[in-house]
Amino acid sequence: MSSKPEIEFPSGPAPAQLVIEDLVVGDGPEAVPGGTVEVHYVGVDYDSGEEFDSSWGRGQPIAFPLQGLIQGWQDGIPGMKVGGRRQLIIPPEQAYGPTGSGHQLSGKTLIFVIDLLSTR
Repeated sequence: MSSKPEIEFPSGPAPAQLVIEDLVVGDGPEAVPGGTVEVHYVGVDYDSGEEFDSSWGRGQPIAFPLQGLIQGWQDGIPGMKVGGRRQLIIPPEQAYGPTGSGHQLSGKTLIFVIDLLSTR
């Protein structure tokens, strides 16, 4: 996957639970809980469709340990294989918390499309 994904907007109310959907199943090593992943990703607000973050926009992937990330990523990335593209729909409880918890994305359901480039 060498191009930024287009996100197709779901209809209806935001889900109350984490939704994991593999758009492309990879065939490389599998991401594990607590591991470090290198990813390309784009994140949008479920309600408005506005993009709030994208590694594509910065022109380079990012690597980080899973345990430092929001719960939706910690729960949604393990099991994904390198070369894969996965969509996560993450409710506020597994993202940045309820409205008023101090983060600009608090109270929001978020959609991420993540390309797993490597894992260690």
